[in-house]
Amino acid sequence: MLVKSSTELVRQQNSALVLASLRRHGPLAHTDISHHTGLASATVSAITAELEKAEVLERREQQASASRGRPRVIFGQRRDAGYLVTVRISSDAVQYSLADYGGTLIDRFEEARNHADSSTQPFADAFVAALDRLAERSQIARERVLVVSISSKGLVDPAHALLVWSPVFGERQVDFAALLSPRWRAKILISNETLLVAHAMALRMEKAGAENLQAVAALSLGHSIGLGIARRERSGELTVTAPNFGHMLNSSDGKLCRCGSQGCIEASAGFYGILRTAFEVPPDTIPAKFVPLAEMDKIALRARQGHRMSEYAFRQAGLALGQGLSRMVSLYDNMPIAITGPGTRYYDLIQRGIEEGLAQSQQIRLFGAPPISVVPEEATLVLEGHLDRALAEMDHDIIAAKAVGD
Repeated sequence: MLVKSSTELVRQQNSALVLASLRRHGPLAHTDISHHTGLASATVSAITAELEKAEVLERREQQASASRGRPRVIFGQRRDAGYLVTVRISSDAVQYSLADYGGTLIDRFEEARNHADSSTQPFADAFVAALDRLAERSQIARERVLVVSISSKGLVDPAHALLVWSPVFGERQVDFAALLSPRWRAKILISNETLLVAHAMALRMEKAGAENLQAVAALSLGHSIGLGIARRERSGELTVTAPNFGHMLNSSDGKLCRCGSQGCIEASAGFYGILRTAFEVPPDTIPAKFVPLAEMDKIALRARQGHRMSEYAFRQAGLALGQGLSRMVSLYDNMPIAITGPGTRYYDLIQRGIEEGLAQSQQIRLFGAPPISVVPEEATLVLEGHLDRALAEMDHDIIAAKAVGD
């Protein structure tokens, strides 16, 4: 019995390697799968045959490059093997997307949020209705959706599919497991949004040929401030975390944060913090729930025209961010930093402050500043992170279900 269990475990692990290789490199032939996974050709043939029989993979023919010769047989995911839904909860809207097992986007729509109402019940009702509508529009049965992957800024409890604290709902928690049960049987994943951004950035950089990439950080600027850190472990596994960076205590200046504390990084660097400083509002004034981009653009225009307090507001935001990043570097060593989110449109105004904040660190003075890049397309990165993590989860669940069926 023990030998059989060990053999089955190895088979599942090898199947996971094959599926992970196809996720990373796209449809591949047997020899290519063997090359990328390190598995023997006979092992790959057995696995692909099993997964094809289970309707997880499908074989396709790729025409040979020369005009003569037999077409090359390659394997890829069977798109209708399952479906996933991603949900991005942001300050101004909730975006719903439906994708198939091949990672192809099938449908997407978004619904504006009512900023005057921060209660969870209207959101919960709209959330369930939107998932039903997403399935109905594509004529996909609910039981064919294997994963619902949700993201938000703030604190999440992945083990219980619980949104613990968010800029949108504050301390009003949302229990997504209870919300979707029993109508939806899908596995529910919940992630901090910037964790997904860091995950996607690490994959992008590796695909672009970054050598010896040990870690990358993603800093999200906007209504709230988020940080994700992706690290490649010795085992080759990608580990991603999202420390509570925006609500890290940074100063004793008494600036009130949306979380209720004073002196958080976000209290200076979030949109509401910049607005408050630019208009010389007392620092303990209750933060605005939502600051439209049009309002931020006006403050930025004034700053670029030389308005002293507007310039100062952006510089102080950059200083708080730079000081926070200097602590990250002191803890984790230098790593590339990708700055993303709607706040990137004001990077020219906060850059000097970030550099000043980083320069206050001994680590930076001795070893130099980390490379910083601006990557504005945060929504695309969030979706890429959703898909990669959710599809990997689907792979493991499908393999486990197949093992039970055998």
